Amino acid sequence: MDTEFFKELDRFSLLVRKRVSTAYSGGRKSLRFGHGISPVGYREYRKGDDFKLVDWKVYGRTEKLYIREHEEERSLVVHILLDGSASMSYEGKFGYASQLAAGFAYLATSENEKYAISLFCLKLYPGEPKRGRRNLFQTIEGLDRTTPRGGTGLLAIADQVESLLKTTSLVVLISDLLGDTDDVLSSIYRLSGHELVVIQVLAPAETEMPFGGDIKFVDLESNLPLITRVTEQERQEYLRRITEHNDRIRAACSQVGADYFLVRTDRPIFEAFSEMLSRTVVRKA
Repeated sequence: MDTEFFKELDRFSLLVRKRVSTAYSGGRKSLRFGHGISPVGYREYRKGDDFKLVDWKVYGRTEKLYIREHEEERSLVVHILLDGSASMSYEGKFGYASQLAAGFAYLATSENEKYAISLFCLKLYPGEPKRGRRNLFQTIEGLDRTTPRGGTGLLAIADQVESLLKTTSLVVLISDLLGDTDDVLSSIYRLSGHELVVIQVLAPAETEMPFGGDIKFVDLESNLPLITRVTEQERQEYLRRITEHNDRIRAACSQVGADYFLVRTDRPIFEAFSEMLSRTVVRKA
């Protein structure tokens, strides 16, 4: 993998709209109420509260039990879901998607945050949260050795991810999203409780359909061949359907407040991150 674009990413930093919390401590501070060091106020004692949190000085003045609340400082873990199904092997999509995943991991590493890259096809292969550049380059070596294979079960994957993430997190989904439209939309809704970034990676031929006449297509996930004749009318119908599919994904992301990017593999990788500069995913440092 060519990582030269990492130098350009040094101008960016991660920016998260929502308050997210995880079980890991690190550089960036995200907030939740807990036993931290910054007091934010009081509330009356409730049955089941830790008695050690009672402020006895307040009790001495009011003869009522009050709990002092704090903001607990936690760090951000960037969870990157990378499609490793066979369809991603078409025209270098997986290599391009891997660079995007590595770019987000690099941004996290640059801020001393943890990242986790989880591959998926019909199954989810959860990545372990890691920090540091040594781990990052080991992760990149692993991606370089990965061969896309198998089908895609995005809806089941989204359910599994949702069950694994116990707290609100930053989730980056990178896929061609060429499955059943309703399943793709349901997956987005499943993950919408998190700060969600959806990146759809497509090859130029998938957006332009530059084929005509007698042709043989092969489904990369099932290996089933299809011999057909592509007329101009059929080409226009394909373009209409792929546009409708992508527009519905974009609308669903907008509805749940997720960031959506459609990126073609012929676009320079740094330009893709430059586009994100105008959104809430990354900002100029």
